[in-house]
Amino acid sequence: MRPDQIKLEFIIALNLIPAAASVALRRGAALAAALLLVSCASEPPRSLVTPFPPVTKQPLPPASQPVQPQVRQPMRGVWLATVSRLDWPPVASVNGASPAERIRMQQQSLIDKLDKLKSLGINTVFFQVKPDATALWSSKILPWSDMLTGRIGEDPGYDPLQFMLDEAHKRGMKVHAWFNPYRVSVNIKPSTASELNRTLSLHPASVFVLHRDWIRTAGDRYVLDPGIPEARDWITSIVAEVVAHYPIDGVQFDDYFYAESAGSLLNDSQTFSRYGQGFASKADWRRHNTQQLIEQVSRTIKQLKPEVEFGVSPAGVWRNLSHDPAGSDTRGAAAYDEAYADTRRWVQQGLLDYIAPQLYWPFSRQAARYDVLAKWWAEVVKPTRTRLYIGLALYKVGEPSRIEPDWTLQGGVPELRKQLDLNESWPHIDGTILFRENYLNQPQTQQAVSYLKSRWGG
Repeated sequence: MRPDQIKLEFIIALNLIPAAASVALRRGAALAAALLLVSCASEPPRSLVTPFPPVTKQPLPPASQPVQPQVRQPMRGVWLATVSRLDWPPVASVNGASPAERIRMQQQSLIDKLDKLKSLGINTVFFQVKPDATALWSSKILPWSDMLTGRIGEDPGYDPLQFMLDEAHKRGMKVHAWFNPYRVSVNIKPSTASELNRTLSLHPASVFVLHRDWIRTAGDRYVLDPGIPEARDWITSIVAEVVAHYPIDGVQFDDYFYAESAGSLLNDSQTFSRYGQGFASKADWRRHNTQQLIEQVSRTIKQLKPEVEFGVSPAGVWRNLSHDPAGSDTRGAAAYDEAYADTRRWVQQGLLDYIAPQLYWPFSRQAARYDVLAKWWAEVVKPTRTRLYIGLALYKVGEPSRIEPDWTLQGGVPELRKQLDLNESWPHIDGTILFRENYLNQPQTQQAVSYLKSRWGG
């Protein structure tokens, strides 16, 4: 084991299992790391994060050493979704292919995608490594994702995250590991519950069977209850595992914190009764829970590898001006009030290296104008060190829409051009991320893809 790897294992042990720290000192960091991974499959630890002060940037070099300005490429990113095999892996690779053929098809598909992305000038891939409570890396906490083989817990025969990192880095592209923190499944069908229950004999088994008391339903999905401290600690340990063992360039959480729907609300009344004392409302308590997760994940990443970036991609509206004088002049669903995520506060507190709000509307959408929101976010990040990347709705390009007809005019190119012009000219906007990769391959987007290639691909 390399000295730097020993250091990482040691930091994980100290941060994630305080009770095991003395064991780590006596027996070495490798054993401490093993204790961490075993603990996640038995009973929840008391705490997975030591109470350090809020994360700060690394100290400046001594005055005798001149500070070298860091030259950053503008972000030209794309989200690559694995949930429900939306972008990858190919459905055909799972249906009836032999193991060897499946691996070949999946790896070749990634290679082809990265080659195309490189030709378009894309420099960063946001790769969904945790689409639910399963993993697309070799984890000792989560079972293998059924997206790879069709069966939860089945070894795919290779490590998709490592393969993605190797191939992307070969091409000079960065990879951010994209996590959906709380989702356990994409539906609550009896067959889904049965499949999750069948993991009981696996090592590791699903959190669905190991910690059934953490599981709720919301938005017609099985989810973890964000109000349970041990559940947040468990998520933190998962992020730490990836940061410690893989040369990723960043970590990103999407916008699914409290993800409810009108007909499928999260029943966290008992959790609130247990943990919500002292809060003026359940809404304040929920925002506190989301805040705690962001704080401890941010701290843990920076203690493990300060160079790994941490970001969040929230809904585009923080709060509407009608509800808060600091909000944007919009009338959209607000992250603060609907997902219980105070995203503006995380920027102000320096908890994030970047924020990537999803601004999925055209300039003409009066309820949530693209330019209004982009400029509002630019003002939020202006006095901070947090970078701003704008999430752009590639999935709408070329799609007929009565309320947003701009996406189909001349193949959506004029709207795309206006949005990119703003992103690349307005102060404090550091780049663009496209949602999502497979829409680059759809017939309706080809005029826009050709435009992107001419603009970014050189």
